Amino acid sequence: MSDSADQPLRRPRFAAAAVLLAASVLLSKVLAFVREAVLADRVGAGPEMDAYSAAFQIPDLLNYFLAGGALSIAFIPIYTRVRGRDGEAAAGRLFALVLGSVGGIAVLATLLLWWWADALIALQFPRFDPATQALTVHLTRIVLPAQICFVAGGIVRAVLMARDRFATQALTPVLYNLGIIAAGLAFAGSLGVEGFAWGALGGAVIGALLVPLADAHWGARLQLRLRIAPLDPDLWRYLLVAAPLMLGLSLLTVDEWYERWFGALLEPGTVAHLRYARQLMLAPVAVAGQAIAMAALPTLSRLWSEKRIDELDATVLNTLRAGFCLAALGGAALFALAEPLVAFVYQHGRFTPADTEVVAALLRVLSFAVPGWILQQIAVRAFFARGDTWRPMLLATAVALLAIPLYLALGPRFGAEGLAAAGVIAMSGNALLTLVYARRLHGAPRLVPLANTALRALLIAAIAALAAALAIETWVMAAASLLQLAVGGLAFAVVALLGARLLGDPPIREAVARVASLRRRSGRSSG
Repeated sequence: MSDSADQPLRRPRFAAAAVLLAASVLLSKVLAFVREAVLADRVGAGPEMDAYSAAFQIPDLLNYFLAGGALSIAFIPIYTRVRGRDGEAAAGRLFALVLGSVGGIAVLATLLLWWWADALIALQFPRFDPATQALTVHLTRIVLPAQICFVAGGIVRAVLMARDRFATQALTPVLYNLGIIAAGLAFAGSLGVEGFAWGALGGAVIGALLVPLADAHWGARLQLRLRIAPLDPDLWRYLLVAAPLMLGLSLLTVDEWYERWFGALLEPGTVAHLRYARQLMLAPVAVAGQAIAMAALPTLSRLWSEKRIDELDATVLNTLRAGFCLAALGGAALFALAEPLVAFVYQHGRFTPADTEVVAALLRVLSFAVPGWILQQIAVRAFFARGDTWRPMLLATAVALLAIPLYLALGPRFGAEGLAAAGVIAMSGNALLTLVYARRLHGAPRLVPLANTALRALLIAAIAALAAALAIETWVMAAASLLQLAVGGLAFAVVALLGARLLGDPPIREAVARVASLRRRSGRSSG
């Protein structure tokens, strides 16, 4: 009998959803590059950009503590169980209850934070000069209401994904980025960076809220009702599951907070430089981690509810092995192509060659965090599918708090690169601890086959990165950044494909084949 862990995932809906979400995330990341390029061109990397980045700190905190970014994690398993056990009517009542109650909390919290924005910004960013602090407060008050859309829309999208409707989830980040780009291009000349803030609000209203509501009403034929009942036992059962996501800390989120808080204590422009490098690092994280993890959760939840534990464990292991392969390749590509990539995306207008040098150095450091980011996103789904949100979040909270001295030590000593390195160390350790903890609690995933795949993937990625660097240095060192990217990227892709065929195990070959298939589909669609 063959080892089930070596077989590709066979659930068609999972594969189709993963491809759709990966394509969406890829497109949204391309748009994010365009967004950041427009920001770099119109705003640059100075105090104004620091203010724009810091303006998202309070909204991000609100979104996090309402589990806005993780509503699908908390809600999909509960909704799936209620729908399967008690029927559509009971699931509809739960939907209305959570949408009305949590949405109401989001509105109230937004009003309070809007009122106290001055004091909160001064507390978090004490070294900003008065003009930068005032601009940060103004921009914060513009983008804060967007969180109502993300929280309410997140509940709607969770219900749609639980019903195997992933198109709206795929559209949301695309429309959000388009809103920022469009408003930035239209109003940056007259409003400056404020135009981008209004675009963020408009993109959230349309992409995060109105489109999901339309799909739920006309596509899924769901009854859209609001029920506010703060004492309802069903709401408290949901909050019990969501509480770790609201109260716990995860480096997947707080690493960005730390970079803003501790970066603001360093020289002006540090927050902006870290933001630009981070956005590039998150591209492979989103495509290979976020998309796979989002698509996996409904399938894993279904397998758990049906008590098909062996199949669940095999699916988790397969997903981890494929995810690490793509993570290793993505991180290595970022390392090898950092300077031409930064120059091509950002070096326009007010973004100078000196900024390119700083951001490229940061990107090389952050590239080592990609495997940890992706493994963590996938590994915690094995817990969440079982309805267990407390233990992984307690572990993540402990790691996030213990990492603070690391940021405090490395930031002042090594500057922005020290903060980036602190994030790499902390995230890699968090992912490893989560895997070991899952193995101890669940007896899965099996770490030996995962380690075998990881070592093979790292070897292939290192060879491909070396080939890309040599190709650039040999043939196009003095050429434009686009030509350097093309030559280096081609060399990387050819060597990676050859390495996967010669050195890869079945999960590596399967992962690379899926990426090639996705690129062929994208090419046919654009043609």
